[in-house]
Amino acid sequence: MDIAALVSDPAAWAALVTLVVMEVVLGIDNLIFISILSNKLPEHQRARTRRIGIALALVMRLALLSTLAFIVGLTQPVFSLPWQGPPGEHGEALFDLAFSWRDLILIAGGLFLVWKATTEIHEKVDPAETHGVMDTKGKVVTNIASAIFQIILLDLVFSIDSILTAVGMTDHLPIMIAAVVITVGIMLVAADPLANFINNNPTVVMLALGFLLMIGAVLIADGFGVHVPKGYIYAAMAFSAGVEALNMLARRRKPTVEDKTLH
Repeated sequence: MDIAALVSDPAAWAALVTLVVMEVVLGIDNLIFISILSNKLPEHQRARTRRIGIALALVMRLALLSTLAFIVGLTQPVFSLPWQGPPGEHGEALFDLAFSWRDLILIAGGLFLVWKATTEIHEKVDPAETHGVMDTKGKVVTNIASAIFQIILLDLVFSIDSILTAVGMTDHLPIMIAAVVITVGIMLVAADPLANFINNNPTVVMLALGFLLMIGAVLIADGFGVHVPKGYIYAAMAFSAGVEALNMLARRRKPTVEDKTLH
């Protein structure tokens, strides 16, 4: 189907809108990681680092889309391990646990996220033991090259997951490309406000790190063949964010209530 036929096809537009929504939801994880990492840099480097990270995500996803056959091939098993399952009617169940390149990438990315989130939480809880460089406000500062390198690693993991989702929803490459470009554009617009919001609210930083910890665990589970429905994950994240929003509102109203009581 050519471009003109796709433009005039309502089903193609419906697929595009659905795919953009899915890609935006999947991109939240990547955006939270970029925001937390860039906020550790000196203030004048943060916005540029976020733009570089998001631009790299776009380049990586477009590059992966150009090799769809290779990406789809990543889901083919490359090796398997014998796994002793629970006992069945005829004794112990023994089966092979197969791993594809996608599974290995998800496991590696999940382990990296768990390690990174745990390290960041440790720095927030016990900053006295932090070995990073401190700025004038006492915040840990990382190197811009190190930050971009870590962003590239996570971009790769999230990009593969994103592209495989796109392949499962439509067969038309132009729709996939349009959805990726629109999604990355939305991420580019939302990056600075989200990063500033996270930076200005310390409790939100801890909540976001908790999200990354959970996402890392889900990636590892997915790599081992335990598929947790994404709806459960994002519902839990939305619920936690809602509770935190109520806490923030309560904290802001508390001084007003106390002032009225004094008067």
